[in-house]
Amino acid sequence: MEREVAWKSYTDAERAHLEQVSARYRAFLDNGKTERECVTEVVKLAEAKGYTNLEDKIARGEALKAGDKVYSDWMGKSIMLFIIGKAPMEKGINILGAHIDSPRMDVKQNPLYEDGGLAYLDTHYYGGIKNYQWVTIPLALHGVVVKKDGTVVTISVGEDENDPVFCVSDLLIHLSHERMGKPASDVIEGEQLDVIIGGAPLNDEDKEPVRRNAMKLIAEKYGIEEEDFLSAEIEVVPAGKARDLGFDRSMILAYGHDDRVCAYAQVEAMFDIDVVPEKTVCCILTDKEEIGSVGATGMRARFFENAIAEMMALHGEEGDLRLRRALTNSRMLSCDVSAGYDPNFASAFDKKNSAYLGRGVCFNKYTGSRGKSGSNDANAEYLADVRRVMDEGGVFFQTAELGKVNQGGGGTIAYICALYGMNVVDSGVAVLSMHAPWEIISKADLYEAYKGYKAFVLNA
Repeated sequence: MEREVAWKSYTDAERAHLEQVSARYRAFLDNGKTERECVTEVVKLAEAKGYTNLEDKIARGEALKAGDKVYSDWMGKSIMLFIIGKAPMEKGINILGAHIDSPRMDVKQNPLYEDGGLAYLDTHYYGGIKNYQWVTIPLALHGVVVKKDGTVVTISVGEDENDPVFCVSDLLIHLSHERMGKPASDVIEGEQLDVIIGGAPLNDEDKEPVRRNAMKLIAEKYGIEEEDFLSAEIEVVPAGKARDLGFDRSMILAYGHDDRVCAYAQVEAMFDIDVVPEKTVCCILTDKEEIGSVGATGMRARFFENAIAEMMALHGEEGDLRLRRALTNSRMLSCDVSAGYDPNFASAFDKKNSAYLGRGVCFNKYTGSRGKSGSNDANAEYLADVRRVMDEGGVFFQTAELGKVNQGGGGTIAYICALYGMNVVDSGVAVLSMHAPWEIISKADLYEAYKGYKAFVLNA
C-alpha cells in the first residue's frame, strides 16, 4: 500500500505558501542552534502573535478565558504555548509535543588547554552521534556563561561571515592505515573531539602561551575569566546556515532538523489558529530528549503538569482530581522525526514500512527497539481517529517503523506523556542522515506536518 507523493497535489498558491513556511523555518533554524536560542526565538515570535507570559497572569491573578493565548518559558530551555478553548480543561487538552535539543558537543567545565602549540577546548558529546562525522568541518560556539554575580554573558561565534570558525582535526590518510582497520565507532574516540581554537602565542608568556593568548582574547571580547567556564553552557555546533537542497529546491539541508522541524511545524500551526478552539490546545517544546528526557527541563520533569495546574486554577478549575482528569482526557501527538528511507542504505529498512521523503507527515504506531522495548505503541482506536482527522483535513500522511526489526530503534517523549493515561502517538517528518551534523528533509513533509498538526489540535 504505497502512499501518494504530496508534491503532485499542490496548486501554485499552495506551493507559494509552502515556500513561505520553509523560509520561516530556515530562519528559525539559523536563529536557534541551541535549545536556549530556540526558546528565545519562540518567545519573540509568540509575543508578536499576541501571546502573553503565564507567569505574569499568575502574578496578577488574572482569570483565563476562552481565546486567551499564553506561553510558559521554563528555565529558558523548554517552552509551552496554549490557546484556551471553550470547553473546561477537565474535558481534555489537544497537545503537540516536540523537543528542541539536538546532538552536538558540549564544552567541558575545565576545557581550555594547550598541546603541540595549539589551544583547545575539551568537549563531551551530547546525544547519539557518529564521532567521525564531526571532524574537519567548520564549527561554531553558542551558549551562555554565568558569572558568580549572576551576570549572563551570551556567546555566539562562527556564524557571521566575518567570524572565525573552529574545528576538530583528523589524522591524514597517509598515516591512517592502522586506524582505517578499526570499527567506525572507534575511528575517532570521544576524548579526541577537542576543538582547535587558537595557534598564536602570547609574546610575553613562557608557559602555555597559545592557551593564554586564546583566553586573553576571550576575556577581552566577553569580559569573562577562565574560572567562569565552571558555570557555562557552551555548545559546539556546525557553523553555517540552513540551505535549500537540490536543483528543484525541494529539500532543506541543515543542522538540527531532529527535532526542530517538528517543533517549528507545531509553532507554525499554533500561530495559524485564528478561531477559538473547542478544547484548549497546547504546544510543548522540551529539552533533553536526546539524552533520555532527564533533568529539570526534560519531559520527565513536572513543568508541563505544573503549568496545566496553574492554568486550571486561573480558569476556575482548581483541584488535583480535575488536573488528573484533564491529563487523562487529553490527546497528544508526540512530534518527533522518523528515519527517511535511503536507497544508499536500503538493507537497513523495511521498504513497506518506511517513511519516504515527500509523502507527508509520518505516524509511528510504535518506536522502541528489539521487541518494541521502550515504545509507547498507540491504541488502534486512537490511530483510527487520527486517520479521520488527517483525511478530513486533506493532509498527506504515511506510516512507518524506525528501520528493520532488530536493526536498531529509538525513543521519543511519547511514553512519558502516556503515563498520564492520555492517548499518544508519534508523528513527525522523515529525515535523511539523522543525527549527522547536516540532515535532510523535504519541504513537502514540513508543510504537511504543519497542516496535520493544525488539523489535530482543532479537530481531535
